[in-house]
Amino acid sequence: MREPTFLILTALAGEPRHGYGIVREVETLSGMRLLTGTLYTALDRLTAEGLVEHDRDEEVDGRTRRYYRLTAAGLTALTAETARLRGLATAAEARLRAARPRTA
Repeated sequence: MREPTFLILTALAGEPRHGYGIVREVETLSGMRLLTGTLYTALDRLTAEGLVEHDRDEEVDGRTRRYYRLTAAGLTALTAETARLRGLATAAEARLRAARPRTA
C-alpha cells in the first residue's frame, strides 16, 4: 500500500470526512500535503476497491461537500497494513540496535 493511500485510510478511520478534511487530517498526521488531484484519484480508486464509500453530501455556502467513510473492508486493509508496517519498524529497530557500538 502506498503512503498516501495509508494516510487517507487512516484519516477516515476516526470519522467520515470531506476532501479538504481528509487533506487537513493527513497533514496533521504526517506533515504531508496531499494534492487535490492525488486525493480524488485515490478516493475514486479506493471507492472502486470497496475500501471507502460515500457517506453523505453537505451543502456549505452553495458548494457541495462530499463525505467519505471507511468500509469494513477498508478497516481490514488498514489494520493489515498497520501490522505490516509495525513489523518492518520492529525489524529496523532491531537492526539499528545491533549496529550501534556497544559501550563498556
